[in-house]
Amino acid sequence: YHWLVYKWLSNLFLKTSSVTHYKQYPPNTSKVYSYFECREKKTENSKLRKVKYEETVFYGLQYTLIKYLQGRVVTKEKIQVAKEVYKEHFQDDVFNETGWNYILEKYDGRLPIEIKAVPEGFVIPRGNVLFTVENTDPNCYWLTNWIETILVQSWYPITVATNSREQKKILAKYLLETSGSLEGLEYKLHDFGYRGVSSQEVTFSIA
Repeated sequence: YHWLVYKWLSNLFLKTSSVTHYKQYPPNTSKVYSYFECREKKTENSKLRKVKYEETVFYGLQYTLIKYLQGRVVTKEKIQVAKEVYKEHFQDDVFNETGWNYILEKYDGRLPIEIKAVPEGFVIPRGNVLFTVENTDPNCYWLTNWIETILVQSWYPITVATNSREQKKILAKYLLETSGSLEGLEYKLHDFGYRGVSSQEVTFSIA
C-alpha cells in the first residue's frame, strides 16, 4: 500500500488538471508561452478588484522545480501507471502516451521546457510577471500548460511570504516607536505552524 501511494505521489503525470488539453490546440501549434502573475487591482473592464497589498514577495517556485521537474522525471513505469489511472477515471484512452514516450525517447525523460523567473525573495509590484514557461521542442507545445497545475501551487508560499513581510512592517513600526530600535525584529515573527499544517509541503512555506 505505501509503495503504491509513493508511486502516485512521485508521478508528475498525475499532478495536472490538463489531461485532455493536448487535444484542444489548433492545428500546427508549435509554441505555447505562459506566464504567472499576481493580478493588479483593475480588470480589463476597469472594475476594481479587491486586493490586500500592492506588492508581493516571490517565493516557492524553486522548491517545485527541484522536487518535481528537475532531471529525468519521465519513465516507462510512470507512463504506464498514468495510462491505467486515466483509463479507469475517464473510461477512455485520453492520456497523451505518444507525447510522453516522445520525451522519454528523445530527451531521456527530461522535460523540453524553459522556465524564467524573478529571483526568489524579490518584492514585486502586483500586475508584473513573476515567471514564464515555454516549450523548447515544437512537438511538445502541449507540455507548457500540462505542468501549469503544479507550478501555480506557488501561490501559497507567495501568500505566506507576502503576509509575513507586511506583518514585519507592523512590528518594525511599533518597535521603533516603543524602543527606538529594530533589535530582535527577525525573532519577533515566528510560529510553531509545523504542528498544525495539513502537509509536509505546507511546512516549508511557513518556515
